[in-house]
Amino acid sequence: MISTVSIGLLALLTLSIPVGIVLFLLGFGIDAFFSPFPLIKGLGNLVWSTSNNATLIAIPFFVLLGEILVRSGIAAKTYAALDRWVSWLPGGLVHANVATSTMFSAISGSSVATAATVATVAMPQAEKLGYDAKLFSGAIAAGGTLGIMIPPSINLIVYGFLTQSSIPQLFLAGLLPGLLLALGFMTITVIICMIRPELGGMRRVFPIGEMIRALVQLVPIIILFGAIVGTIYKGWATPTEAAAVGVAGAILIAAYFGGVSLQMISDSVVGTIKITSMIMLVVIGASFLNFTLASAGLGAELKSILDGLGLSPLMTILVVVCIYIVLGFFIETLSLMVVTIPIIVPLIVEQGFDVVWFGILMIVLIEMALISPPVGLNLYVVQGARKSGKMSEVMLGTIPFVIVMLIMVAALIAFPEIALFLPSSLQ
Repeated sequence: MISTVSIGLLALLTLSIPVGIVLFLLGFGIDAFFSPFPLIKGLGNLVWSTSNNATLIAIPFFVLLGEILVRSGIAAKTYAALDRWVSWLPGGLVHANVATSTMFSAISGSSVATAATVATVAMPQAEKLGYDAKLFSGAIAAGGTLGIMIPPSINLIVYGFLTQSSIPQLFLAGLLPGLLLALGFMTITVIICMIRPELGGMRRVFPIGEMIRALVQLVPIIILFGAIVGTIYKGWATPTEAAAVGVAGAILIAAYFGGVSLQMISDSVVGTIKITSMIMLVVIGASFLNFTLASAGLGAELKSILDGLGLSPLMTILVVVCIYIVLGFFIETLSLMVVTIPIIVPLIVEQGFDVVWFGILMIVLIEMALISPPVGLNLYVVQGARKSGKMSEVMLGTIPFVIVMLIMVAALIAFPEIALFLPSSLQ
């Protein structure tokens, strides 16, 4: 049955059917052929119970937060400020791509929104200053993936919802690996540009006074991050309440910089509705599919297969990592998460692994899927912002950053404390 479901999923996705609809169609098919009783009769209750959850209200708030920051021009100011601080490194403006992605990730919660924002701002600079198209665009695509690791992360909220684990602990667990990934991206850029200086474009050094003045542009973002994440960690607000605080703070900041208008608010709301509708369709469709898979006995079948292999806990994790890497080539990342979590996570927990730690490991693998052809969303986002050149250039440019992600996967398996240190120390 596992092979049947996988083939069906890939076949429907190749027809360019929206992912949420694919999940519903697969659920209907499994219900008809494998389930012992008609589950479709309970579809209404399932849809309502899945969507009627206070935790998921955080998703549209975080999406709206990102939309406001992008459309009000705050993201562009952040990029310009970080450019003055990191462009002296080998690689020049490439580091501003990573640094801006890191900072924007700390308030947006979305990898696609992060990549789109940085790409829109940065691409004109790359053409003007003569940067290598592959490395420059690859850094933006890879840096954008930090949006689902560094808190607040929409994907971590979905993971916490599906596994009934602590979202504040997941946010804490994602902070250090996210910052280490950003540092790794910058390190690999320095190494490449020391070997091939022509790839990094011109290094620029700004007067110290101009650098200090640029810090003013970063203060609002830092305050906003502190307001969102700090209230969650202190227990003053739930993730949903903190997201609402973040939206209010973003509007105030945008108003201070003169970026608020009726058109901006209207565009932000419309963009939020579109993105949230897509996410919720995928989450609800995946819940129905998971319900039918569980009723058809897929979880038990997968468990028996792994038990039959007689693998050690470490080998089980390595097999799961390989599964996610392969599936990441073909399945959109959010649907990959929601389809596999109810099946994989119980098996992992049964092996004695921490559910929070595995959530962070999964997010790194999902990040890799975001920049893996042919389905990697960030590749298309960056290529769309370029408006010229070949998609293959973006794909090739992400290879060094995929290597950094693989190193992070190995580090998390070897040293789980990388993810668990902050949650355990701040309990």
